[in-house]
Amino acid sequence: MGKPHSKPVVSPTPKNGKRQSGRNSRSGILTSFGNSKTTTIDDIPPDNIFVPIQPDIILPQIPIGAHHPVPKTGVEDDDKRTMNTNKFYANAFLGQQNQPIWTHPYSIWWGKGWQDQGLLQTWGMNIAHNEENDVNYGAGDPASNYVNQLHKQSLILSAKELDPQTTLTTDTHLPFSVNININSHSTPQEPKITFPVVQGMSFVTAGYRDATPSIQTGGKGFVDWAEAIPMGRTTKYRVKDLDGRDWVIYVNPVAGLDYDGTKFIRLDPNTLIGPPGFKGTIQIAKNPLGDAGEALYDKACGAFPYEVKVTAVAPDIKGSYSFTYTKIGSSPLLIFALPHHIQSLNPDLRKQVTGLQLRTTTKGMATALWAEQLTFVESNLPSTMSFGPWNPNSSGTAKARYAPDVLALIAANAERDLRRAMTDPIPTDSYYYAGKALAKFTTIVWVIKDVLANESLTTVGLDNLKQQMAKYIGNQQLHPLYYDDTWKGVVSNAGFTDAGADFGNTYYNDHHFHFGYFVYTSAVIGYLDPTWLSQGDNKAWTNMLVKDYAESDYNGRDYPFSRSFDWWHGHSWAKGLFESADGKDQESTSEDGFASFAVKMWGKVIGDVNMERRGNLMLAIQARSFNSYFYLQSNNTNEPAHYIGNKVAGILFENKVDYTTYAHTSAPPPSLIHGIHMVPINPASALLRRRSFVKEEWDAYFSNNRAEAADGGWRGILLANLALVDAKTSWAFFRDGVGGYWDERWIDGGASRTWYLLWAAALQEFGRR
Repeated sequence: MGKPHSKPVVSPTPKNGKRQSGRNSRSGILTSFGNSKTTTIDDIPPDNIFVPIQPDIILPQIPIGAHHPVPKTGVEDDDKRTMNTNKFYANAFLGQQNQPIWTHPYSIWWGKGWQDQGLLQTWGMNIAHNEENDVNYGAGDPASNYVNQLHKQSLILSAKELDPQTTLTTDTHLPFSVNININSHSTPQEPKITFPVVQGMSFVTAGYRDATPSIQTGGKGFVDWAEAIPMGRTTKYRVKDLDGRDWVIYVNPVAGLDYDGTKFIRLDPNTLIGPPGFKGTIQIAKNPLGDAGEALYDKACGAFPYEVKVTAVAPDIKGSYSFTYTKIGSSPLLIFALPHHIQSLNPDLRKQVTGLQLRTTTKGMATALWAEQLTFVESNLPSTMSFGPWNPNSSGTAKARYAPDVLALIAANAERDLRRAMTDPIPTDSYYYAGKALAKFTTIVWVIKDVLANESLTTVGLDNLKQQMAKYIGNQQLHPLYYDDTWKGVVSNAGFTDAGADFGNTYYNDHHFHFGYFVYTSAVIGYLDPTWLSQGDNKAWTNMLVKDYAESDYNGRDYPFSRSFDWWHGHSWAKGLFESADGKDQESTSEDGFASFAVKMWGKVIGDVNMERRGNLMLAIQARSFNSYFYLQSNNTNEPAHYIGNKVAGILFENKVDYTTYAHTSAPPPSLIHGIHMVPINPASALLRRRSFVKEEWDAYFSNNRAEAADGGWRGILLANLALVDAKTSWAFFRDGVGGYWDERWIDGGASRTWYLLWAAALQEFGRR
């Protein structure tokens, strides 16, 4: 992480009005690829839940910073376009621009003349696909980590004209796609090669403009390559890369161009080179199925997607979401889907699933299917979930019933906890820790009002809580928020002098974690006192935070669409503007889910039905993806068998999975690695953390009194999580402590004994029904 070099230029004036989408005209990419045929499906359901939250306006108390420390390297889009700071392709505009981008199942990276042992020096685009035997495992059984080989040059798409003056640029930055351009110094205005990069693309497609194309592989060179196979205007080649793995290559000249695609020659062991003056596309795909796989690719070649849009409906407990692809070319579209997609695929699309599968780096096997619109169904939306403990097995909204002695114990603790919450200072140097403290405070007040019905104590606590929140809403805290007009978002000013301050908030790390706690706090306050919502900027400020990490407007001016949550992967990415050799990552599924829960409940409280529904759908998708890739039961087939014994992923990157946390540099105890995927224990925990998984995890790491070894608040987290499968033991711990001794240090800074008592009591009562 480099140190920032300047502070933002600040404007005191509000930023009003509506931005144009800034989207480049489609004619631009069509011209670049020499193809005039495009297909798009404008099938937006009338009850689509992706609608604007509130009009774009930067509140007067939020200064506007004009210069973020991180430059937009090689970005061609003008400043009207919002930037997707946390998306899969960020390495293309960060740092040296030559770290990989994972589309799944492929990864690509710009050669940039890289000189390293075993690598073929190139200024073209490297294309890799990792098989199981390309994986390196860490020590132990289960393995402490696994990582896919980086910078593995399966194939390289390049051109003779590329040289040390070559540059890389990006344009048309969208939530699921971007165009990456490799520019020859001779014609800087027009890219020599343009790669439309889309999640799940079945081909790596390169659009050439008046270039001499070359196709290469690293190491000892091509193990084999076949003579050209004419297919009308298209020419096909079969090659075996440096490892003897099969690929197919399609050379597609533009209509009317006098170009003989059969004239590619083998210049040397590593290089195939075509005639000069090529305009059109070259498409490359890995083929593990021989003739059957080749037949699929033959049918699909000539077409490729360059834009994707998500739409969704979620009227009640059943919802669905769809990816709609805009493509170039007349052939049918072949798209790879991840395992959680296949699980929830609309039954009407089952017949479109093919037998072609390719391994992804950290998400199991991707499966190819025919579709220009993919639809997935989630049948168990948590529509009845509210602020209290929630029973996923109940079809209604019935609350838990508590015995008088249980209520008395909770009441006694609530009064003590409230007193502490009102006297303990809110941490001033971190939005994350401040948010946790406010959420803790908020939950205690909610229990006092909604469960204990103590009006006088509620008033005292709520008034104090509002005063604390007023400092943040007025932007009077130690590190105020700035609107960053470079990357488009609200960030802490702390990082303008220290890039790592507050976990990298200024660089867009962890915004869903940080701001989710504040959104939850606003939701509870608004629920307890609806008049608060219409006072001052309370509602607009909270909506601002939602828009920053979960914007729902594709054409919004001030924030990118869904900065944190990746609708294709089914979970959020926490890493922002930091170049990363292993890609984006996330280590706290529970806080990811809590951020969605906050969106759901804020939408419910303010009467924004579509926001509430988006929160419901996000939670349902997260429950599926977490249990596919992060929570590792013994029957998990998506993560390596040598790793699933860890039971949790730890930190999941795009290229590796590491059984650790960012909290410790070496050998963190299991309580931290697992606990960070539990905290905060909240109503959504019952949805996200399946009982069968919790049981396996507990038995593997924390049974037989091993949880007692957990330090401080981690012990409370583990025992509160245990309530999902053994509420009786959990309740006994929070009631009696250990041998009648209670230590308040067993409670995490974002929780309270009051909440944990209520949680365990409710789950115990649910279990009796």
